This record gives sequence, structure tokens and C-alpha cells, in this order.
Amino acid sequence: MQTKAGTLSEKALAVLSAMQINELTESHIYNGIAKRMKAGENRDILLRISQDERRHASIWQGYTNKDVQPKRFKVFWFIFLARVLGFTFAIKLMERGEGNASETYAAIDSEVPEAATVAHEEDVHEQALIDMLDEERLQYVGSMVLGLSDALVELSGTLAGLTLALQHTRIIALSGLITGISATLSMASSEYLSSRSEGNPNAVKSGLYTGAVYLLTVALLVLPYLLLPVEGYFIALAIMLGAVILIILGFTYYISVAKDVPFLKRFGEMAGISLAVAGLSFLIGIAVKHFLGIEI
Repeated sequence: MQTKAGTLSEKALAVLSAMQINELTESHIYNGIAKRMKAGENRDILLRISQDERRHASIWQGYTNKDVQPKRFKVFWFIFLARVLGFTFAIKLMERGEGNASETYAAIDSEVPEAATVAHEEDVHEQALIDMLDEERLQYVGSMVLGLSDALVELSGTLAGLTLALQHTRIIALSGLITGISATLSMASSEYLSSRSEGNPNAVKSGLYTGAVYLLTVALLVLPYLLLPVEGYFIALAIMLGAVILIILGFTYYISVAKDVPFLKRFGEMAGISLAVAGLSFLIGIAVKHFLGIEI
């Protein structure tokens, strides 16, 4: 019996084989993420997309006449990302990596009648379903941004100023921790009161998200001063500033993927403000030490 594969060019067959593996892999990813979720709309949406992807793989199998296996590591990796960073981030990151399905299918639509239909589902239908996902942690992005940006600006500036004024890693770390923990409690309570005054029924969670992000940032920035020798305050300062850049880079990338917002502009703003404040505080530390004549 002649199969559909017998009528295809080698190029079209290669494209369909790759797409068959990709569709099957994504079907396993969506299904794996859904199985680890509670029953509800998000789970139902992911299962629907998983079924769509498996149906697409079956269509391509009719042409390739091959039984393929999903990419096991890719399945494991994106399910792991979903557990750690949230399913919205994992799914949107995966979809970003696939590029534009329409362009891929356009190259073979003259040989494969179903290509246009599948491309439309990939670009429109599945994207519409993804946009319907509602992840709780992303509802508090504003609170997390508030906690992160405030911690980075305030604490990086404080530590930079203390580095020149105190020149002792342990004393700098102690001062930074006291300042950071106090600021954490202040920011968390302020966010709670602000959210409550706006009638937000989840004001407590908003405050907790703000406080948690702030406290984590405090710990990461103070850590170099705790680990390095007493006289290594300049090295600790350099590591702390590098940590500021990496934290901003990672968080900005996460938000840009999960919330579909521009990456470079947001990264430039946060990094520029944090480093500018740290530099100004460093100069203030020099001035205070010089004019007050305090030696520690």
C-alpha cells in the first residue's frame, strides 16, 4: 500500500519528521505539567493543548509512516521549570523557542494540504488558550517588582556606602542585615496596608510576596561580606554589584517571558538606577569618612 510519504519530497519529509517529534514532545510536556496541577481551568486548558499537539503528531505520522519518541530530556526540563518557576514561564519559554510555525509549514503547504490548518492552530488557537492561563504568582508581579527594585536600590546603595565608611566585612554585613531586615518588615507592612486600602482581598499575600522577595535579595547581597575575609571589603563590594546585575538580569528575563513585556528597556532601567545609587552612596561614604574623620 502506498503511503503519503511516497508522494513527498525529501525536504518536506524531513520537515514533517522533525515536526512530528516536536508535536509529540510538546504533548508530553503539556500533559506532564497538567498532571501535577489541581483540577481546574488551567489544568483543563493544558490537557486540551496536549491533545491538540498529539493530534498534530498523528497527522504527520500519516505522512512519515514512522513511530517516533519524544525528546525525553526536553520533557523533563520543561516540567522541572514549571515546578520551580511556574507553568506560565515554562510554557511561554517553550513556545518562544519554537519560532514561527507558519513559516515552517508555508515551505511545504503545496505538498501537505493540512499544513495551513495546523499552522493556524499553532499560531492562533493554541496561543489563545495559553493567554487564558491564570497563574496565581503572576498576579503578584507588581508586589515582587516593588520588593526587588526597592531592595536592590536601597541595600546596594547602603552596602556601597558602608564599604568605604567601615572597611570591615563583618561590620558591613551586620549593618546591612539589620538595615535589610528592618526594611523588609517595613516594605511588607506598607504593601499590605496599601493593598488593603485599595480593597484588595489578597492584601496579606501581596505583603508576603513583597517581603519574601525583599528578604531574599538582602540575603544574596550581604552574603559576600559574610564569606570573605575581614579585609576583603572591596572584593565583596565588586561581587555584590555583580550579584545586583545578575539578579536584575534573571528577574527581568523571567518577567519578560511570563508577562510578554520588553526585556532590554526594563533591564536597563533597573540596572541603571541601582548602579547609579550604589555609586553615589559610595561617594557619600568617602565624604563622610573624610569630613567626620571617623576611623573604625
